[in-house]
Amino acid sequence: MVEKYKADIVPLNAEKIGKKPHGSATFEVSDDNLIIDIEMFDTPENTQHWEHFHGFPDGKDAEIATEAQDANKDGFVDLPETEPVSGTTMVPFNDAPEKMDIRNDEYPVSDAAGHFKYEKIVPLSALKAKFKEAFGDDQLHLDKRVIYIHGVPDSLELPSTVAGEVGSYDAHVTLPIAVGKIEKA
Repeated sequence: MVEKYKADIVPLNAEKIGKKPHGSATFEVSDDNLIIDIEMFDTPENTQHWEHFHGFPDGKDAEIATEAQDANKDGFVDLPETEPVSGTTMVPFNDAPEKMDIRNDEYPVSDAAGHFKYEKIVPLSALKAKFKEAFGDDQLHLDKRVIYIHGVPDSLELPSTVAGEVGSYDAHVTLPIAVGKIEKA
């Protein structure tokens, strides 16, 4: 049996970054594979874009962040401000999602037009094993998750109030620029 999910990805922080990133994602569960296809347009060009699904380990339904989540009123919705409605970062869409290694430089880089396409076939049993290790449950519950696209150039001036450092990566890497609710297709 094949399960299909999709997300329409809409801009977040568009006015502040001067771009309106948008796109779509599809997820197909087939046999022991999770087939992921993400295509983005109008992202900051020539920039690496971290992308993940976020959610709540307890199975609560995640929602997309909006400007309403700008708790400190600095004009930016940063990564920590998304957590109350979207949960935590769960699965990365990088070179090896099944390893669930969030902090690395193996994410897509947009071209000079701000476009990128990400396609990956992920071994589902390996991903579920790592997911269970991290969150205590091997069920991905895709229809309870949201997808985030992150990343702005280092040249974009961010106020000191924008948080989101992850290890050695600063808020330029983690700033959410687009988001979409994953739904059963």
